[in-house]
Amino acid sequence: MTYYQPEPPHSHSSTAKVGILLANLGTPDAPTPKALRAYLKEFLSDRRVVEIPRAIWWLILHGFILTLRPRKSAKKYAQVWSKEGSPLLVHAQKQAKLLQGFLSLRIKSPYAVELGMSYGNPSMASAIEKLKAQGCDRILVFPLYPQYAASSSASALDAVWRVLLHTRNVPAIRSIKHYHDHPAYIAALAQSVHEHWASGGRPEKLIMSFHGVPRYTLDKGDPYFCECQKTARLLAEALNLQASQYVVCFQSRFGKAEWLKPYLATTLEELGKQKQKRVDVICPGFSSDCLETLEEIALEGKHLFQQNGGGEFNYIPALNEREAWIHAMCEIALENLQGWVSADWDSDTAKKQSALTQEKAWALGANN
Repeated sequence: MTYYQPEPPHSHSSTAKVGILLANLGTPDAPTPKALRAYLKEFLSDRRVVEIPRAIWWLILHGFILTLRPRKSAKKYAQVWSKEGSPLLVHAQKQAKLLQGFLSLRIKSPYAVELGMSYGNPSMASAIEKLKAQGCDRILVFPLYPQYAASSSASALDAVWRVLLHTRNVPAIRSIKHYHDHPAYIAALAQSVHEHWASGGRPEKLIMSFHGVPRYTLDKGDPYFCECQKTARLLAEALNLQASQYVVCFQSRFGKAEWLKPYLATTLEELGKQKQKRVDVICPGFSSDCLETLEEIALEGKHLFQQNGGGEFNYIPALNEREAWIHAMCEIALENLQGWVSADWDSDTAKKQSALTQEKAWALGANN
């Protein structure tokens, strides 16, 4: 086995493309213990995700977590799995196709869009291989995480560079760090809430729930907490909410260490005990609905709130394939593609230039 992966065939007459790599966390291949075990092993072995010393974590991971958790997680995934497959994968694939189409209205130069996952399939390696096979010599990495965190955004970039370590002809790379305060992203969130409220009225409290991370990451310099707070503030301003009308929480806590607070579960218990008549929950950090929104929020969160005396509970879906979100993705991508794409590109001119390039290459002894 060679160290470098084979390169796709090259032709001097071909026109180079720009690739857009949508990067997301990942999902198991099936809602089964076997598939969950493979997925969790890859996910929880990432040093970006778990920073516990390797020897200790190896014993915990293989001695307990991979023995007990896959079966429990598989049951949860089975509750949200659709006929099309994993919700996160289905939504992300649709986002990629829609982005491809929406961008065609804005740029004429050749480009391609592919989806890659940090863990599971489609892998980052397969996405980059597809982009290179289509002639992409420049790639924009677009993590589907509005708020930067080392455990999500940086892990996606790690996955990209692990592939490029074994790539002989490395494409030019740009990456998007975050867009937690991008006007188009905030507008898409606000529109989704307004439309939800237009049909059913407003709640007593809007809960903005973000995925949690260990508290020590904030202390060590990770900007995630601050970016979540800014997103929440901007969304509240767009909705004309007073401070008493919304609350920011963090979900999906794992282990015994302190994570970012307040915890969603604790907040739902307290609001339930206060006999709140209605709460709505939105998860601004999730571009696609997945296990953490459809099961942890819409099912477990609702049960927790109402079990403690709360009234009506509504989950506002993630942005998924909403038109405003795809437009926002276009805006974010185009801002980071400046100089790489063009609205004035002409295919006939490009073909003539390619033919001239091939003739010059032949004159110098090239074979293609």
